[in-house]
Amino acid sequence: MAISKEQKIELVKKYGKSATDTGAPEVQIAILTANINSLSEHFAKFKKDNHSRVGLLRMVGKRRRLLDYLIKINIERYRKIIAELQIRK
Repeated sequence: MAISKEQKIELVKKYGKSATDTGAPEVQIAILTANINSLSEHFAKFKKDNHSRVGLLRMVGKRRRLLDYLIKINIERYRKIIAELQIRK
């Protein structure tokens, strides 16, 4: 299941430079991580939902590409975001 609008706004405020900064890689990674975590709970209940599993894999791939981009532009920001979101590499 997708995250709520309020959760998304909180993530933008926490990781963005301003309350409307949705384009920062940190914000996008945080939102994708929240969606991935909520879908992981969904798959514990519905093991045969392969259609949603494809969407999950796309989100994981997009988050991986954003993390790779963040490594290229600023390694410190990368280390900070993976520590805060507890993403292992």
